[in-house]
Amino acid sequence: MHPLDPTDLKILLELIRDPRVQIGELSESLGIARNTAQSRMRRLVRSGVLNDGGREVDLEKVGYDVVGFVTLEVTHRELDGVIGALRRIQQVLEVHEISGRGDLLCRVVATDTHNLQTALRAILRIKGVIRTETVLALHTHIPYRTEPLIGRLVETAETKKRKPQPAPEVPPTADD
Repeated sequence: MHPLDPTDLKILLELIRDPRVQIGELSESLGIARNTAQSRMRRLVRSGVLNDGGREVDLEKVGYDVVGFVTLEVTHRELDGVIGALRRIQQVLEVHEISGRGDLLCRVVATDTHNLQTALRAILRIKGVIRTETVLALHTHIPYRTEPLIGRLVETAETKKRKPQPAPEVPPTADD
């Protein structure tokens, strides 16, 4: 894969903003030829930068190959402010309010450990954050997926559709 140039990165950004954008719209919004947009998209898919039909970006392929899960303990009256501040840290991909140890769980990405340390220091400076605990992901064995769940729903719906429905009971009338 060639290094990503500004046009490649703009294509990725447009796809993140609108995964259903058409090639014509993409080329128009970026001011590039339709064939250029199409060939760039094909190259990004072939290289693995884009997955799932060319709509999901593999962050590792664009340089964010350090993934950490950060548990935060926060002052509860500051929770909304902490979440707002986390939203402004670009490396924070997700924030979940959790039960158990800690109050929030964040997925954070970085280009290297120094970049991760910078993000963690920014998190620790947020008013209301008491402490953090970070666990690094060494390898992703099962990436985020939804297909098995939706597949199961389809199977369940089809099974219900095939089962004969019992005839509704007719309530007795006054004549019975």
